[in-house]
Amino acid sequence: MKVLLVLLFLMNLDNLVTPGDCASTHDEILSLTTATQEQVAILKHIDDNKEQYKTVFLQPASTQYIKTEAEVHLFVSAGSSDTVKDLLQKNNIPHVVLLNNTKDLIELQTETVSGISRDSSSYYDVYHPIEEIYEWINQTAQAFPNMVETILIGTSFEKRPLYVMKLSGEKRAEKKAIWMDCGIHAREWISPAFCLWFVNHFLMNYKEDQNVTQILDNMDIYVLPVVNPDGYKYTWNTTPFLLNRMWRKNRSHSNNSSCIGVDLNRNFDASWCTKGASNHSCSDTYCGPSAESEPETQAVANFLRSHNDSVQIYYAIHSYSQMLLFPYSYTVDKVPNHDELNELVKEVAEKIKAYSQNTYTYGSGAKTIYLAPGGSDDWAYDQGIKYSFTFELQDRGRYGFLLPPSHISQACNEALIAVNTIALRVIEKTQDGQQKSNQSTQSEIKSPRVLGL
Repeated sequence: MKVLLVLLFLMNLDNLVTPGDCASTHDEILSLTTATQEQVAILKHIDDNKEQYKTVFLQPASTQYIKTEAEVHLFVSAGSSDTVKDLLQKNNIPHVVLLNNTKDLIELQTETVSGISRDSSSYYDVYHPIEEIYEWINQTAQAFPNMVETILIGTSFEKRPLYVMKLSGEKRAEKKAIWMDCGIHAREWISPAFCLWFVNHFLMNYKEDQNVTQILDNMDIYVLPVVNPDGYKYTWNTTPFLLNRMWRKNRSHSNNSSCIGVDLNRNFDASWCTKGASNHSCSDTYCGPSAESEPETQAVANFLRSHNDSVQIYYAIHSYSQMLLFPYSYTVDKVPNHDELNELVKEVAEKIKAYSQNTYTYGSGAKTIYLAPGGSDDWAYDQGIKYSFTFELQDRGRYGFLLPPSHISQACNEALIAVNTIALRVIEKTQDGQQKSNQSTQSEIKSPRVLGL
């Protein structure tokens, strides 16, 4: 009789359990797709009430970019997961759980590994909090006094220092330069991880690796490891709220709103706060009260303006989605050297594909993803830095911003391919231009103009 009762119970289990009966015990990342504008409106409703639903849109960064039939990634806190899923189900929005172990992944990312020396390669296979990054900057500058100069270019809203590391090989006058910045968006941890990895790679391989040596002997490199130290610090404070890990903006306060933060990559004076940015302070793409209103943006812009005659290449390192982008992002209009930039990123994509089999999408920002005014790469281009790029590193959404430490090395090697390929091409173009100029000058000297008698 007991066996019969158990069998009857199991046969009717599906009828006893309905969606929403069991609250989720995990924060989750959902992948979903909309088919109609009415469904897009439901997602905008969720975003407008994100404090209630405890959600963050990860990809795209704002609901204004959501298109029908395009994949959307949504972070949902455990306490509201079933409520959000029920809302999606009632509106026939198909969705799957992309990640249900976010807590485990965050713990893996924040796991402290003590006793690892800065000289050890394993130091660069883990993520580091901002305090360790500052310590690393100081130690690296001390270890390589002839190659590294530390420059304080400003402070953040919460008064954390913004240190740029100048890497130099052969010392000579009138060298051109590369600028690279990482961590402008707080949650993109692979970005600062790459800046640290990159600096170490170049310092350790100078005079050993042909590409590294050629680049450093021809160009100085300015590296800002973390543009947004306040936001980055905030994303490490995941107790008790894992939602903090998904913070994007800086941590500035507005007198007119209780919402915190400005999207620093919408705050540059490049078609500032037009279509593709938000003037609502609670939005993740809030452009700020004015162009360059934020101290972090001001520091970068002022430094680059003062080095406008030397900086020839601009690299902004982001994640995720595996993309190689160039201006413009604030308009679909092509820049004058569009074809040249497109050929460069095409070559990069092909080389990465050969290295890791990973596919990187490439093209101008506005046409490849969406309109995004106020971005640093567009601003740099309009300042005269004609080789301006944004690299979106791994992955395409399997882990997203929670990329495990075991993936750092491959992601950094892919980014290195991009940095080296473009830098070497630009050096080659510059040297060819100089050679032609010298030949022209010599020709004029050997063949002076004959004056009429």
